[in-house]
Amino acid sequence: MVTLTGFGDEISPDLKEQMDVMESEGIRHIELRAVWNTGVHKLSEEQRHKIKEETQRRGFRISSLGSGLGKIKVDDDFGPHVRDCEVLIQTAKFLGTPYIRIFSFYVPQDQPVTAHRDEVMRRVRVLTEMAAAEGIVLGHENERHIYGEKPEQCRDLLDTINSPSLRAIFDPANFVQAGVRPFEDAWPILKNDVLYFHIKDAKQADGRVTPAGEGDGGIKAILSDKLASGWEGFLSLEPHLKIAGPAGGYSGPLAFKTAAQALKRLLDEIGVRYH
Repeated sequence: MVTLTGFGDEISPDLKEQMDVMESEGIRHIELRAVWNTGVHKLSEEQRHKIKEETQRRGFRISSLGSGLGKIKVDDDFGPHVRDCEVLIQTAKFLGTPYIRIFSFYVPQDQPVTAHRDEVMRRVRVLTEMAAAEGIVLGHENERHIYGEKPEQCRDLLDTINSPSLRAIFDPANFVQAGVRPFEDAWPILKNDVLYFHIKDAKQADGRVTPAGEGDGGIKAILSDKLASGWEGFLSLEPHLKIAGPAGGYSGPLAFKTAAQALKRLLDEIGVRYH
């Protein structure tokens, strides 16, 4: 049994519309990245209370905070990021999710990635120790142009930090766009540490994002292998079908439904139950 969730702001800035569309597809969890055009790290106390009240009233839960932690340059001031991490940890606890998505910092593309390894590790260790102290687990998402763009760097990060409070979020489309074959090259290296999936697919030829199963992300093979191990967890729709950029993506209600239905067809083909 797996649980479907998704980035609500891929649907709309409005929380009600996010839940309406999710509910129409039988989805009762939201990965909270932004609502009312406000990033999750900038929510006011009033907004946090409203989210909790409205989601609970309609029987929704927050699967994870889709934070932008680690999505700054590796030599940018780290202090504000630490303060954002403190806010996000308290927000996660208040909204009842143990998970926060993070990244591993943009590195200069004209320099060897190894030149910035030590600083990346130092920063991610700080964030991980903060999360561990509060019972929160950070999920590191592979992303283009950050330290953890390639599976080998993701593996290095996990092994070096070596903490149960840092696990992997596997995004097949991001690997495709980084020139990596997700199933053949990334999955064998990372599969034992994958906590959570971001479901979007992409074409190897041009990087175009597609619904699950329509690109070269190997999603069916990856999920078949992971689910055969007895894993149960979240599959989070992050379709990016209209806008796909470094700051996030957007699909709109109809395209989000298209993405949800594609994922459900794929799970039906595998023979996996979902809710």
